[in-house]
Amino acid sequence: MAKLWGWALSVTSLLLVVRAVMAGMGNNAPGLPSCNCEEDWGLLELVTRCQLASDFLIALAYFSIPLELVYFVSFSNVFPFRWIIIQFGAFIVLCGLTHFISIWTYGPHSFLIMLAQTILKIATALVSCATAITLVHVIPTLLHVKVRELFLKHKAAELDREMGIIKDQEEAGRHVRMLTNEIRSTLDRHTILNTTLVELVKTLELANCTIWEPNAEGDALKLTHELDRRFLQVPVTIPASDKTVQQIIQTSEATVISPVCALGKASNHRGLAGAMAAVRLPLLCVSNFKGGTPEVVSASYAILVLMLPGETGRVWTAHEIDLVEVVADQVAVALSHAAVLEDSHRTRDALVEQNKSLQLARQEAETAIRARNDFLAVMNHEMRTPMHAIIALSSLLQEGKLSLDQRSMVDTVVKSSSLLSTLINDVLDFSRLEDGSLSLEMRPFELPTVLREAENLAKPMAKGKGLDFYFDINMDVPQFVIGDEKRLLQITLNIIGNAVKFTRHGFVSVSVSLEKYDANIRRDPRNPSWRPIPVDGFAYIRIVVKDTGLGVRDSDIPRLFNKFVQADSTTTRQYGGTGLGLAICKKFVQV
Repeated sequence: MAKLWGWALSVTSLLLVVRAVMAGMGNNAPGLPSCNCEEDWGLLELVTRCQLASDFLIALAYFSIPLELVYFVSFSNVFPFRWIIIQFGAFIVLCGLTHFISIWTYGPHSFLIMLAQTILKIATALVSCATAITLVHVIPTLLHVKVRELFLKHKAAELDREMGIIKDQEEAGRHVRMLTNEIRSTLDRHTILNTTLVELVKTLELANCTIWEPNAEGDALKLTHELDRRFLQVPVTIPASDKTVQQIIQTSEATVISPVCALGKASNHRGLAGAMAAVRLPLLCVSNFKGGTPEVVSASYAILVLMLPGETGRVWTAHEIDLVEVVADQVAVALSHAAVLEDSHRTRDALVEQNKSLQLARQEAETAIRARNDFLAVMNHEMRTPMHAIIALSSLLQEGKLSLDQRSMVDTVVKSSSLLSTLINDVLDFSRLEDGSLSLEMRPFELPTVLREAENLAKPMAKGKGLDFYFDINMDVPQFVIGDEKRLLQITLNIIGNAVKFTRHGFVSVSVSLEKYDANIRRDPRNPSWRPIPVDGFAYIRIVVKDTGLGVRDSDIPRLFNKFVQADSTTTRQYGGTGLGLAICKKFVQV
């Protein structure tokens, strides 16, 4: 409503001005003399013309200002005070009309012009007062808008700073990822540390970067890696008990250190030192492997020292410290992987050397076996042939007419040659059993027949010593079996012969039965530990020999079946023998 009243008042005032001007022009008819009561009329005329020009220009300006406001406001979609602009425009238009109508008041004018001027001034006064009252309410709002604008600018500045921090963090994250990729691109410990130095210097624009590692004794730190490498004949070391060193090792966080401390001075060799920071690097080693999982033990710590350029005056920021800590963690992980790899390489090298040693030992063993076999072959040929000749000739001599002394000597020759032949056979058989070259001749045969043959061969030996001999074959012994009858006969004769040899008087009894295995029966400690477990399709024969000879102590039973071993060493000289008989029996049974 106020907008309409303002524009209506302006239009009405404009019409009154036009009517007053027309009336003034009609009253001031041509030919009427002008009233000039002043003597200095020329100066007054000049002043009057200047006032007329000024009023005209003022009126022109007042008329143009509302037009400009209306023009530019019309292009604004958001403007909260349009009605203020309208009031202000009406006020300016009325002021312009007042100045415009004043142009005709410098000369003779009619009452209508004076009335129009009075009405315009009254309207201008009303509009100006209304505008002033309105501004009382509008100005605080405008000031509040200004304050809010400043607040928004402040918030925008904060957002800019936060965006800058986010960008810095993203940039740091990118650098960390790049650095991590560079570090993890290799599993060599020295390459990892050198790459860490180079990438940290590039990322943080450092003046120098050093790594200190503990020595073998662990009582000092030695400079091992440095970006700006110095060439010194004497290594640079720092005591591990140094206060700054202990402070760094005791915390996992990066620490800002003084450039004048022992570690700071040793890390700087170029004069002006900037701000320094240090962080520990765990040096991990794999102590051993248990169940395929390495047991990793933290042995010691290295120290990474970073130095900013001294001429720039930079200080370490929290963001840079965080970056250093993240890099230290990544380096620790890479070093642990490198430690595991180095240990695996050492283990592999040790296994390679061990395999070479085993291969060499195997070749030597094979060479020794070949040499032994060659020796046995020569011995078999060179010793058995004359031995058989001696036995045959001695047997022929026994059939001839000999005196008692001659027969005693021939019997001694036959006995000694037979003993030597048995010894040669035992040695050859045992050698072939040990190297696995002896194979059994598997064929069907009658088991009782072989056992009776062993009885017939052993019985004369027992009778010759005046011993009673008993041989019993149980009814459960199978009639026909498949196996090596010669080796079975040899085993039986060895066992029976061993009993006959060590029995002076009394008896020797042999019982043969089918072995019946029962898992619930406790094992007899006197039975051999190599007692077999029955398998379908196989029969196990149990041969038990009892005699009234020397006997065997329980403690000697485990040694009886070893080669060249007898229960009592004194029996070797008294009864003879090499101690191979039972060992050969054991090997034959195990084959």
